[in-house]
Amino acid sequence: MLRQLLVCIAVSLCNIAIHAVVMEAVLRAGRAAGERATVHPSLQLIAVMSATVSVLMAAHLAEVMVWALAYEIVDAAPEGTDLVYFAFVNYATLGYGDITPLQRWYLIGPMTAMNGVLLFGWSTAVIFSVLQKAWLTDRAGEG
Repeated sequence: MLRQLLVCIAVSLCNIAIHAVVMEAVLRAGRAAGERATVHPSLQLIAVMSATVSVLMAAHLAEVMVWALAYEIVDAAPEGTDLVYFAFVNYATLGYGDITPLQRWYLIGPMTAMNGVLLFGWSTAVIFSVLQKAWLTDRAGEG
C-alpha cells in the first residue's frame, strides 16, 4: 500500500505543478486582457472566457496523460487496456467500472479521482476569477 501511495502522491504533485504553471499564465493573460480598452467588451469577454476554458481543458488533458503514463510505468492495468481512457474515467470520476486496476494497484483509481476533483475545483475557481475580473472591467467601461 505504501508503494501505491508514494506513486500516487508523486503523480499528483506533478499534476499540481502543471496546474500551477497554467493557472499563473491564465490569470496573467486574463488580467492583461481585462486592462485593455475595447469597443466591444462583450466580444472581449467571450474571447477571454473561451481562451481561459480552452487552456484549462488542455491542462487537464495533459494531467490525464501524466496519469496514463504512470499507469504504464507501474503496470497498473490489465494488458491491452487503453490507459488514456482508463485515466480519463478515473480522473473525471466517471467510474464506469469496465476497467479495474490490477489488485496490487487498487488505490490508483481513487487517488486519480481525488486529484482530478481537486484540480477541477481549482480550475472552477480560476474561471470564476477571470470571469469576475473581465465582467467588472466590462461594467466599469459602461459608466
